[in-house]
Amino acid sequence: MNSVVESVSQGPRLVFWELTTGCNLRCIHCRASATELMSPADLSTGECLEIVDQLAPYAPMILVLSGGEPLWRRDVFEIARYAVTKGIRVALATNGTLVDEAMAERIKDSGIVRVSISLDGADKHTHDLFRGHDGAFEAALKGIRCLQEVGVSTQINTTVSKHNAHQLPEMVELAKQLKVDAFHLFLLVPVGCGLTIAEDQSVDGAEAERILNWFYDRSLDAGMEMKATCAPQYYRIARQRRAESRRAGEEVPAMMPHPNHAHKGGRPADLNQMTRGCLAGSGVCFISHLGKVQPCGYLPVEAGDLRKQDFQSVWERSELFADLRNLDNIEGKCGYCEFKRVCLGCRARAFGMTGDYHGEEPFCVYEPKRVH
Repeated sequence: MNSVVESVSQGPRLVFWELTTGCNLRCIHCRASATELMSPADLSTGECLEIVDQLAPYAPMILVLSGGEPLWRRDVFEIARYAVTKGIRVALATNGTLVDEAMAERIKDSGIVRVSISLDGADKHTHDLFRGHDGAFEAALKGIRCLQEVGVSTQINTTVSKHNAHQLPEMVELAKQLKVDAFHLFLLVPVGCGLTIAEDQSVDGAEAERILNWFYDRSLDAGMEMKATCAPQYYRIARQRRAESRRAGEEVPAMMPHPNHAHKGGRPADLNQMTRGCLAGSGVCFISHLGKVQPCGYLPVEAGDLRKQDFQSVWERSELFADLRNLDNIEGKCGYCEFKRVCLGCRARAFGMTGDYHGEEPFCVYEPKRVH
């Protein structure tokens, strides 16, 4: 069989950058195991600007500034403005509680084009319990409104677990009422604090399948950008559902846009859309607050260190990334699944639950036909 290896010629589509692990909340699912304090080992402002210079050749890729809570860093807007001058499209991932009218203006003035705010419940009780802070829900809603008032594109991110899965219809309705541009659903990945709650809070494979089929239906009628993240089997489900519609003689709606890159001058709705499921190490990568490069924020395996190497050498010559880009290295049922090239299974979830990122997606209930 001919080896299937992903090309790196186009560079990363998205780079997620954990500017700090410092945060004002205590979310029980946090990838970063956040603390209140910024680490003295965080990349300095100068180091951050040097990294932006190294990312610039890959513009107009999307740079997502995250944390912890990225607004915890006083220089976050300096970093954002500098990236914008380099032709990079900058987004911000925040819990929203620090966004008031003045902060929204600063976000807009820095050139950030999209802000995602995490909501993990359709009501105050559910969200605040998950976020470990009374008042987080109302503060996040205020943050969304403040951003919209100054014309910044807004997005809701929801991490699905047992505590809120039953509220997903209400969450979509809330997103519609708030008039956000996008609603992104995340399946819990067992890393960071998620390791301690995975067994109790993670939805099982059958429930994930039901949720993702429901999400596909909502993507057709919600009137906003809908994307499933850390759920690569969604791309298999979408293709199955479209094939069913064709067989039934039904009109098949256009698939989600699949830009090779976020184009300069593109619409805010172009942000974060991808061609397939897991892009860890092939279309996406993660930079930690220490400058470590990983395939994604949920796969804690190091591809390089930007305090010792430049980004291009890591992206283009890392042995880890080369391994992940060779689809023949995927094992278990994912390795012979007919949907392998559009899904790949979540490499981070395989690693978190089995210790081997080559393994099959633990949350997928689909039994593939063997293809060779």
